[in-house]
Amino acid sequence: MTTTPSAQPETKTLWRAVKPFFTRKTLAMIFLGFSAGLTLSLIFDTLSIWLRDEGLSLEVIAFFSLATFAYSLKFMWAPLVDRVRIPGLTALLGHRRSWMLIMQGAILLGLWTISGLNPQDHLMLMALIAVLLGFLGATQDIVIDAWRIESAGSGGQAVLTTAYTWGARVSTFVAGILPLIIAEHYGWRPAYALMAAMMLIGITGTLLAREGEHILRPIHYGDLPPHPVTEALEWGGRVLLMLLAASLMGSGLTGNISLFQYLFPTADAYEAAKAVWTSRETGIFLQFPAVLIGLGLLFAACLPLPRTPTRPGAYLRQTFVEPMADFLVRYENLAWLILAGICVYRLSDFLLNINGAFYRDLGFDLSVIGEVRKIFGVIMTIIGVTAGGLSMTRLGMKKSLIVGAFACAASNFAYAWLATQGNSIPAFSIALAIDNISGGYAGVVLVAYMSSLISERFAAPQYALLSSLYALPGKLLASQSGRIVEGAARGADQGNVATPFMGYLHNLPAISFAKPAEALGVSREALGAGYMLFFTYTALVGLIAVVLAIWLIRVGAVKEQGEA
Repeated sequence: MTTTPSAQPETKTLWRAVKPFFTRKTLAMIFLGFSAGLTLSLIFDTLSIWLRDEGLSLEVIAFFSLATFAYSLKFMWAPLVDRVRIPGLTALLGHRRSWMLIMQGAILLGLWTISGLNPQDHLMLMALIAVLLGFLGATQDIVIDAWRIESAGSGGQAVLTTAYTWGARVSTFVAGILPLIIAEHYGWRPAYALMAAMMLIGITGTLLAREGEHILRPIHYGDLPPHPVTEALEWGGRVLLMLLAASLMGSGLTGNISLFQYLFPTADAYEAAKAVWTSRETGIFLQFPAVLIGLGLLFAACLPLPRTPTRPGAYLRQTFVEPMADFLVRYENLAWLILAGICVYRLSDFLLNINGAFYRDLGFDLSVIGEVRKIFGVIMTIIGVTAGGLSMTRLGMKKSLIVGAFACAASNFAYAWLATQGNSIPAFSIALAIDNISGGYAGVVLVAYMSSLISERFAAPQYALLSSLYALPGKLLASQSGRIVEGAARGADQGNVATPFMGYLHNLPAISFAKPAEALGVSREALGAGYMLFFTYTALVGLIAVVLAIWLIRVGAVKEQGEA
């Protein structure tokens, strides 16, 4: 009797790892990522430079940050995007692509309209369009993320996530540099007109994409009869409660209480409350509870009325509550461990919210910081993203998740080393390269892992919620970053845990830490030691992510591509 030889496992060659990136789907994803990244950059960062050039005050410019509220709150209407059809267009292009095309066309029109406005004469109209563009851009993100998850399936999340991040990073770079160059020579209106035209790249991505399978889930009302008048009143009450929930969550997630400005009796009272709310040291202790209360109100708005089942209650429960319940039911006891792992994975990165001040304290000019971060930093991030994508396709999700967590934590030691070098541009470039490569790697791995957890039945609402909330713990701890540095510096001269670091700082350039140390009343070496202690602390905190990543793998909460 003859036996057939057993099949040999396929060798994971470099070409097999790279090949999936050369497909029509990947190209479409790059274009869609470009479209998503372009919108956010243009409605806040670049727009604020234009407004400042027109002589508007920082207070007025800060008001435009309301345009970014929608990105923090997109999970609130993501379930509706899953369910509502675009008349005519859905039948022609499919559910996801019809939503993409409508959003991209509206964004193009909005940017084109802004390009024809003068901020001095049409400031309020420009602000309203910017807020509308924020909503349109956030909705576009919802749809693109849902299409990516549904189209990739369990075997292609790494590739499409990498492609999306490539496009988003390139568009952020383009939106941060090209309009400034054009505005310098031809003015801001032609600059924004060109940016509006660049939305055609996203539209091309939509037309290149092939519609994935999306099944509209029917709402089951049982034997509940319709009651138009009472239902209208109930809908009004529920929507008002949801708007209050959205305002609280938006104010907490963005650190902005402009939505509640008119509740204060005087301008002085509002400014006092705003100072407390936005304070780096104390603000998070108000912002975080606001988010939790908002989530509670949102959940309450979706609950059925006591002992009185109604059609609005059934609709909201099946639209908003069921997607979240599905996640908890599918993962059972592992759900909270998974959520903890996601929230902690990039914690060491989120703690670096004082790096801008750190660069200035070292003595770097603003132009140097801008050039190194905007140009060199973006290139390094793209390298990190590419490395993360190749790692997942060649080594698998499990190994990549551990490598990303470890790299994200260890990279913070590069900034501790930079503190000993002072305002050295080569040292700055090396530290930034290490940080951005590791951040790009860890970021794309985390997004791919989150995407792999999502049920295709609820792709839009589940991913929108995870992507909106996963950074909250980092924001909570980051609020204390400045206090840690300054507290350690004040005690370093007298002898505390930061004192040993001072031995590495005796050969600093004269400009480094000089002015901020004098203002704080400490030596230059003490302030540098405070920073070194802080970066060491953030690196050690990052090791929690390594432990949780290993734990998630051991309990089976991380699947490789193709695993059930």
